[in-house]
Amino acid sequence: MSSIHDDEFGEITVRRSVRSRSVKISVTTSGTLSASLPPYAPLIVLKRLVSSSRAQLRKMLEHSAPAYKLDNGAEIGKSHKLVIIRAQKTTVKRYKQQITVTLAPTASIHDSSVAKLVREEITAALRIEAKAYLPKRLKFMAEKLDCNYERVRFSHASSRWGSCSTTGTISLNIALMKLPFDLIDYVLIHELSHTKQMNHSSKFWSLVEAGDPHYKLHRQLLKKQSPTI
Repeated sequence: MSSIHDDEFGEITVRRSVRSRSVKISVTTSGTLSASLPPYAPLIVLKRLVSSSRAQLRKMLEHSAPAYKLDNGAEIGKSHKLVIIRAQKTTVKRYKQQITVTLAPTASIHDSSVAKLVREEITAALRIEAKAYLPKRLKFMAEKLDCNYERVRFSHASSRWGSCSTTGTISLNIALMKLPFDLIDYVLIHELSHTKQMNHSSKFWSLVEAGDPHYKLHRQLLKKQSPTI
């Protein structure tokens, strides 16, 4: 995997795949751009596409931006807080439950370089919260619903909130910690139900409903959320 640098969009990850028939650009869950190319497509093709599609790419990035605002005092996840202060030098540090951003006189938290550092620390904070909360909650829900799973893993590489493999591994997106607790429970119940029904049949949704009588509402609310950090 390689990358190219653009003065406006920064590093753009390049992935080559035999399944790619053309050059496509998308926004990753980390808020950066990623491009898929056919195996032998020259990088100049990607650079030309970026140059000719700047307005569209800006809209894509804007649409995928996190719902929360990077304001002083903003709550991050369930237990972290963002603190913004002015200083002579721009730094971003996380200590315990606080992410502190010190901004130089001419700097803004919306500068791409600063926003990247803030996102990295927010990702780290959400990962800590996810590992502390989700396994315990998943175990509790599994016992309540009489479901069995082999193990749980965490990631943020997918746009899915969660998944369940045929071997019983449940994968959970650390961005779940941005959601209200009832939506977190819906995702956990959804994936636990897959341990009994690896499909979306009526039997599967009956299992979901047994664990979450309001799953239809929660399902619709979840569609309005984005796992982008």
